[in-house]
Amino acid sequence: MKTATWTVAEAKAKFSELIAHAHTHGPQTVTRHGRSAAVVVSIAEWERTTRRAGNLAEFFAASPLRDSGLVIPRRKGKPRPIDL
Repeated sequence: MKTATWTVAEAKAKFSELIAHAHTHGPQTVTRHGRSAAVVVSIAEWERTTRRAGNLAEFFAASPLRDSGLVIPRRKGKPRPIDL
């Protein structure tokens, strides 16, 4: 995948082209004053990288500590005081 760099002015003037390049060539970097400011990615790439792999229950069920015998004792006293 080719990652191109666009200035903000180029990105504004050629927005449709920027989106097309993100779709066909991968993430496109937009710079402001010579520094990276943003990245434009296709929706397919965004969904692939932000997809959640399972839920919290599945995460704990897959933990290597599940059958380790680790016991964490609970405190029996009152909750500790906090300053508001």
